[in-house]
Amino acid sequence: MRLFVAVYPPPAAVEDLTLQVARLQVGLASAAGTNVRLADPAKAHLTLAFLGEVEEDRLVDVESALGLAAETFRNGRDSSPRLRLGGGGSFGRGRFTVLWVDLRGEVEALATLSRLIRMGLRRARLPHDERPFRAHLTIARPGDRIDRADVLADRETLAEYLGPEWPATELALVRSHQGPRPTYDRLAAWPI
Repeated sequence: MRLFVAVYPPPAAVEDLTLQVARLQVGLASAAGTNVRLADPAKAHLTLAFLGEVEEDRLVDVESALGLAAETFRNGRDSSPRLRLGGGGSFGRGRFTVLWVDLRGEVEALATLSRLIRMGLRRARLPHDERPFRAHLTIARPGDRIDRADVLADRETLAEYLGPEWPATELALVRSHQGPRPTYDRLAAWPI
């Protein structure tokens, strides 16, 4: 099973961001389905660790590692990290271009949580992506279907965006099912 670990922003933060996406220069909302793949707001998440394929009999080890990471994180804090979506940019080129919104607030706290998760996964000899944590929320995958100048215009529009503040209160283990319309199943969650 294909797994990742995430923090989900609350519906109010996602709704605010969705309104902003509708205002982007390229008009991503009108291009959806023909030119641009928009991220489904209902699936909006911040990935803290990507495990990839994990054997089902190792699920208990994954849950144990994540539970310990969440507990260690909670014990080192007085409250949940306060976050907000704001700013943004793009990475990749050509057909691999991704438009994303940045994370503001106590981002270093999430970076610490990501490190704790990865340490636990490493100790349990579980697979995970070694790339450093980069706080972002994907909003569209325009690829090479729209002009680069339009992507740059959207980046400028996103630079001015600042969403509402919210507490990150839960860490989720998620199973993803790939395909033309990917789906996500939350398998477990821990307070943070």
